[in-house]
Amino acid sequence: MRPTGSLHLGHLVGALGNWVPLQEQYDCFYFVADWHALTSDYANTSQLTAYAYENVADWIGAGLDPEKSTLFVQSLVPEHAELYLLLSMVVPVPWLERVPTYKDQQENLKDRDLSTIGFLGYPLLQTADVAIYDARFVPVGEDQVAHLELAREVVRRFNNVFPAREDVLVEPQPLLTTFGRLPGLDGDKKMSKSLGNTIHLSDTPDEVKRKVMRMYTDPKRVRADVPGTVEGNPVFVYHDAFNPNLPEVDDLKARYRSGKVGDVEVKSKLAHALTARLEPIRERREAVLGQRQRLKEILFEGSARARAVASDTLARVRDAMKITYR
Repeated sequence: MRPTGSLHLGHLVGALGNWVPLQEQYDCFYFVADWHALTSDYANTSQLTAYAYENVADWIGAGLDPEKSTLFVQSLVPEHAELYLLLSMVVPVPWLERVPTYKDQQENLKDRDLSTIGFLGYPLLQTADVAIYDARFVPVGEDQVAHLELAREVVRRFNNVFPAREDVLVEPQPLLTTFGRLPGLDGDKKMSKSLGNTIHLSDTPDEVKRKVMRMYTDPKRVRADVPGTVEGNPVFVYHDAFNPNLPEVDDLKARYRSGKVGDVEVKSKLAHALTARLEPIRERREAVLGQRQRLKEILFEGSARARAVASDTLARVRDAMKITYR
């Protein structure tokens, strides 16, 4: 995850909700992508390290266990940068230019100068991030599938250009997230820090309730006795994602469709469900941040473990490229 701000519910359902159970099945590596943050936010890095620590506290609050998974910082493992450089020697520029999010982000972030080599090459850096740990699987959302397909193509090209008895790099496979994109509080198709339509994992119960009560619902429903639309309604999307009381959700949907419940009740029950879900996360988060030195140790120890694995991969890469000096 890029440390560009506070984590929100979109991160919880889109990433963390998948990361936590995966650590029971796989040897997982989760890292603060601080170099990736520079690709679009290089002009202001004043909060980068602070966000890094806070984000990892959120990870642990959500259930990631440093004893089960390797948590680390990208820039503390410089081998990522070396593999990125070596891969760049064999990857055609048009491969990077055709990644869908390349032009999309340039359109959406017109207030920033993104005409940099770093921004063009960030999908290749992602490839290095994955390949350097021989990752068999990568948990991704649908919007990241194109990036992973590029990673697979890059790995194949490298293995073809530098053949060995066994493939030097591993071709990763996607593990798609189980929940779709969470809409913003304003009805926008995506919850986004830049749009200010988020509920943060660190929000207090009062903040959660205040934000929920302002949520966008069915614009055609001017009174509580008017039948409303449930499908695509952000309030009910959130109920489906966060309210474990299925009979309550079904009852609210039925009454909403028939014009027998007001938005205040629907939103109040959503706020209650969200608070119940976020409260233990926030408590664990605050406990971790209260031991800042221990949090730092977790990241530095994790980075050392990651670097040991990355160094082995790079030794294999250098041998295949015939640039090992003895």
